[in-house]
Amino acid sequence: MVGDIAVLDVGKTNVDLWVARQDGTLLENRSVGNGVLNGPPWRHHDLNKLAIWLGNALSELCKQYPIQTLVPVGHGSGGVLVVQNPEGAGVGCALPMIDYEQSCPVEIDDEYRAMAGTFEDRGSPVMMASTHAARQILWMERADPTAFGRARHYLNIAQFWGWWLTGIAASEYSAMGAQSHLWNVPQRRWAPIVQDRGWQKLMPDFRPAWAPLGPVRKDLARRFGLPEDMIVLTGAHDSTANFFRYLAAGMTDFTLVSTGTWVVALSREADTATLDQKRGTTINADMEGNPVGGALTMGGREFSGIAGAEWNGQIAAADVLAKLVARGTMAHPSFGQNEGQFPGSARQGKISGPPPETQAERTALAVLHAAMLTVTCVDVLKGGTRLILDGTFLKEPLYAPLVAALCPGRPTEASHETQGVVAGAVRLANQRVSVTPPSLSLETVQAIAIPGLEDYASRWRMAAENKRGRS
Repeated sequence: MVGDIAVLDVGKTNVDLWVARQDGTLLENRSVGNGVLNGPPWRHHDLNKLAIWLGNALSELCKQYPIQTLVPVGHGSGGVLVVQNPEGAGVGCALPMIDYEQSCPVEIDDEYRAMAGTFEDRGSPVMMASTHAARQILWMERADPTAFGRARHYLNIAQFWGWWLTGIAASEYSAMGAQSHLWNVPQRRWAPIVQDRGWQKLMPDFRPAWAPLGPVRKDLARRFGLPEDMIVLTGAHDSTANFFRYLAAGMTDFTLVSTGTWVVALSREADTATLDQKRGTTINADMEGNPVGGALTMGGREFSGIAGAEWNGQIAAADVLAKLVARGTMAHPSFGQNEGQFPGSARQGKISGPPPETQAERTALAVLHAAMLTVTCVDVLKGGTRLILDGTFLKEPLYAPLVAALCPGRPTEASHETQGVVAGAVRLANQRVSVTPPSLSLETVQAIAIPGLEDYASRWRMAAENKRGRS
């Protein structure tokens, strides 16, 4: 038996600590902002503050629930250089953890691009700011060779918290395969930059995501009042943990689109050898290290840029959507610094046609734009036939029907599991003890009928592609 399960979910904006039963029932949650300090030496996450929060929150929850297992999961663009051993409540960083939205110095970026290897080596294009672990490591090495020389390990963010809790360092396939640019997924080897820079000594051995790292460190157990027999697992990349629960249920021939800050489309049926390397396509890794095709865009940032600062959860109205389509009001990518599926579009976002005049119109336009971006990711990926939508965007009732309408002939379903990443992490804990996974609950999505939508979508895509062609 694994008792109750704690899941540490480290997102870019927020960090959540959940407690769930073995059957996936969510019991309680603690949440905190993933704070960022401006420097020096660069904008970085406040891991010391986060460690104290984690210790205290975990202590509170362990007093209420019989937690025996903790699973860390995290986003794909975070990692930490650590020293020999964690000590006390300190986090043991050799250098502060770079905020991946921090602009990288031009000279570092230029040097990095020259040594970053092929698309297959990287698993993605070279993306915005400081997105990739390999670029962050190069920056740290150049900025402070002395501190860099003291580093013992480089750890992806989920494995970093596993190390902090247990003192055991590990690499993990799904995390290393999430655009770190450190690991060549198809060939199962370190990327050339790792070998050329001598970084391989920083990379711990791989462990399965569901494998135990060990119990919580005794000094942490004493400091925070944690159970000394609580086992911490290796953990995984967040979107891949969500993807895993569909694979564990035996599903095949599908494309999953997870939505939130990022819109991430994943499919094992996609041919990673023929992905359009100029777009936001990726070669991810599943929990066993096998290639998974991906396409992504920063859909949450796009939504916010269009809906505006006054949006506070309003939903789109069908009649307002129909009016926008009829009069040709369009939002064109990209409103943030991520160019997604349209290279050259970063910060070029604009609205054409009669501009939205009310919050209701801005909301509807943001939802329509999100659906267009989603369908673009699906089209570019060319993955499995069955389309499954989940995540934050499903809180908007018209999002899924719009996607279904824009994908005629493709079976479209929605998972209303509001915490898919947590459910995937619970499944990892159950994998360790061979517990049968709960069945997935999927709802067939009915397409919305909006006159002129097909022509509108065609004109939107043509305008976006023409912009790409001029980049």
